[in-house]
Amino acid sequence: MKNKLARLKSAKKIRSKILPGDKHRLTVFKTTMHTYAQLFSPSGEIITSASTLEKKILKEKNHTGNIETAKIIGKVIAERAIEKNVKEVAFDRSGFNYHGRIKALAESARDNGLKF
Repeated sequence: MKNKLARLKSAKKIRSKILPGDKHRLTVFKTTMHTYAQLFSPSGEIITSASTLEKKILKEKNHTGNIETAKIIGKVIAERAIEKNVKEVAFDRSGFNYHGRIKALAESARDNGLKF
């Protein structure tokens, strides 16, 4: 519980710096089994999302809580964002440390055309 409170405090600090801007926001959340990514407009509406719960991604990988699937999620969210004419985003890591799955997702999204 203590770790979760520290993560939420960090997330609040990150969002206070991101939200005043006019950029779209790419938010990432992870659990032990799954990884989720959502793209928000500056007004707070969800534009698109991707997660390891999608059947297309579940068919590709049996284990969904690893770096390889995070790379797939990064690629999928970048492709969907570009379809919606969004090329620049602010990366919201939701208080998670920038390593492992979070880093893999971010780098994959960058490699597939998103700028942040």
